[in-house]
Amino acid sequence: MNTPIYDFVKAYSESGFVRGHMPGHKGRIGSDPISALYPYDITEIHGADVLFEANGIIAESEKNASELFGTDGTFYSAGGSTLCIQAMLAIVCGRGGRVAAARNSHKAFINSCILLGIEPVWVYPEFDNGSVVGGKITAESVKRAIEENSDVSCVYITSPDYLGNIADIKAISEVCHSFGKPLLVDNAHGAHLAFLEKSLHPIRLGADICCDSAHKTLPVLTGGSYLHTAERSFTTKAKGAMSLFGSSSPSYLILQSLDLCNKYLAENFRSELAETVKRVETLKARLAGGYHICPSEPLKLTVYTLPCGRTGGETADFLRQNGIEAEYSDRTHIMLMFSPKNSEDDFERVYRAFSSMPFPRIKLSAPNFTLVPPKKAMPPRDAYFSEHKTVPVDEAEGKICAEAVTVCPPCVPILVGGEVFDGNSVKILKMYGISEVNVIQ
Repeated sequence: MNTPIYDFVKAYSESGFVRGHMPGHKGRIGSDPISALYPYDITEIHGADVLFEANGIIAESEKNASELFGTDGTFYSAGGSTLCIQAMLAIVCGRGGRVAAARNSHKAFINSCILLGIEPVWVYPEFDNGSVVGGKITAESVKRAIEENSDVSCVYITSPDYLGNIADIKAISEVCHSFGKPLLVDNAHGAHLAFLEKSLHPIRLGADICCDSAHKTLPVLTGGSYLHTAERSFTTKAKGAMSLFGSSSPSYLILQSLDLCNKYLAENFRSELAETVKRVETLKARLAGGYHICPSEPLKLTVYTLPCGRTGGETADFLRQNGIEAEYSDRTHIMLMFSPKNSEDDFERVYRAFSSMPFPRIKLSAPNFTLVPPKKAMPPRDAYFSEHKTVPVDEAEGKICAEAVTVCPPCVPILVGGEVFDGNSVKILKMYGISEVNVIQ
């Protein structure tokens, strides 16, 4: 597969042209290591195409990606999946209206609703193991949400979630389409799912539009993502919607990494991914005797740590002392992400670290909470633009939340702007170590 963006930039970097254009480093390599990238960092010069009006090398590269993923259209983002989420909602919903959305949505979704004046109708996941980070969205819960809110313009879910739970996209899409509602999927953690032996990518399973953070599981620079569409009516609107929110100066370093990734996906990725999936499965099996290994998508290792007498944070500290940095940890869980770029030795080091971890004798109890839908006082947009102040969480009960309060960006928001703090939400916030919140004055 060809790499038109990379080939153009490489040729330009070797051309000796005087750079009478941005960026200010002028492609000159200096003494610092990062300056080795400068020759390949360009702007929209003649022949380089324009990301949001692509009809040259970028359009050609995006067509390559579309063929690889099996979509009607695939479009590059140098602004992460955040830009793609903003664009998805603008394409499908426009300004205002209501969306049936899984509560375990990334903060980028909530912020996009604020920008577009969209009101989310929340679909709550089924939780397990006392965590607000992971949960299961079912077709039945989506059906119920649509029946109770027939005016929603679409359904929006996150799959996989941060702990690796994968929703039944096929069943959910069938429910959505039976009501004439498009299905939008935040697949930020699942770009690789299209290349498993049996594809689990949302577009293949019935989603109408979705985003992938390529950089999370593929060899792409941070910020490189895809917006995928399954039908022409959405495809034709994609570039315009992305231009509303994206920078007019996208990183050509990120675009080149997306371009080069196409070649890798076409040539070696499937076999390397299959081998890596086997390594992760082997690691999980080796650890299962001493740890509670949670079901997850193939490249994540998610461990429920409380039965071992340690919090997820304490487990992460121990791994860090052994030269291993986890993706996420909290009171109950720790999660590590792998890719084909992890070596066999990486897996062995993770196994040795877990195997050598000393355990206290006392099993820790799971947090006792129920995430009850809080009372709603106003839409998130109105709350965000209201005057607000910061108060200790102990003083928040009865006050209106000004902006989303989350444990980590992709998890279930404990409170969203416009909702009212109650005793239960304050209890959960304190459990996760959140000491201050913003409330409306």
